Amino acid sequence: MLILVSDANILIDIEIGGLTTPMFSLNYQFITPDILYYEELEEHHPHLKSMGLGIREMDDGLIAQVTLLVTKYPKTSRNDIFALVLAGHVNCPLLSGDKALRAAASQESIECHGTLWLMKELLEQEKITPQIARAALQKMKARQSRLPWDEAEQIISEFD
Repeated sequence: MLILVSDANILIDIEIGGLTTPMFSLNYQFITPDILYYEELEEHHPHLKSMGLGIREMDDGLIAQVTLLVTKYPKTSRNDIFALVLAGHVNCPLLSGDKALRAAASQESIECHGTLWLMKELLEQEKITPQIARAALQKMKARQSRLPWDEAEQIISEFD
């Protein structure tokens, strides 16, 4: 099973779109750093853990890597750097829509995907229909998620 490390914004976008249950039905294991979970997700999204989100503890060695990378990538938040370091540590793709984090992942040679990639996976694996995908995008748009809307529609139209 492929492991995917997620930052907070992907999980929040998916939840806003009502796609959390289908996401966790994919044949992937979704994980996030413990610090990111407790600081950004636990208060408003505690159910993600019971749905299958793995919370990975960041040991002293990983925290030391974060400290180094925070200065290397000053436009990226500390919690996003935790996700980057975890993805590198477990050698798996990172899920993020954050521009600065995606640039840092590229610099660190870490594969990175976003919300639209995840939505395409849901469509390809027939976990959602194009109608559900469009409704999810409308919810995300209404909550001012930052996505390339034309590209999103193009992806969905491939499945009509």
